[in-house]
Amino acid sequence: MFDLKKTVAGLIIITGMVGALPACADDGVVRHSEGRFPIASAIEVPAGANTIYLSGMGAPVQDRKADPHNIAAYGDTQAQTFATLQRIQDELKKLGLGMGDVVQMHIYMADDPGLGKLDFDGMMKAYTQFFGTAKQPNLPVRSAVGVAHLANPGWLVEIEVTAVRMPTK
Repeated sequence: MFDLKKTVAGLIIITGMVGALPACADDGVVRHSEGRFPIASAIEVPAGANTIYLSGMGAPVQDRKADPHNIAAYGDTQAQTFATLQRIQDELKKLGLGMGDVVQMHIYMADDPGLGKLDFDGMMKAYTQFFGTAKQPNLPVRSAVGVAHLANPGWLVEIEVTAVRMPTK
């Protein structure tokens, strides 16, 4: 009997096209990736999945002695991104989900006054601790957008995510 998976696997080995095919998780979500940048280029969610939208979140106050309307209360871009992603992780956990269930992410970033520009590298240092790791390899599609200001003047980062929950079998 013809086995498509074995045939495709054989072709991949013969042609060296390992990076050309999408990664399909056991839950049926297909994540397409190109290159080594730690975001998916496209994601296919199968029918029957529930979509969960988390509102935009910023970092919680890290320094309670600092003015909560000042960056000193929240830290730099890397610290704020890490704390925000931890907060998102906690919210997802309450819903029975994890960071591997995130399929889309929007990151809104304001200029770091200390740098005079967006700290994309700082954001990426925190982001890559949650996505594309050996423990959590699932990558979302993602946009990172520079904005003039965020609602809280102490925030440099606000993140919103979309996650999916597959039906139980």
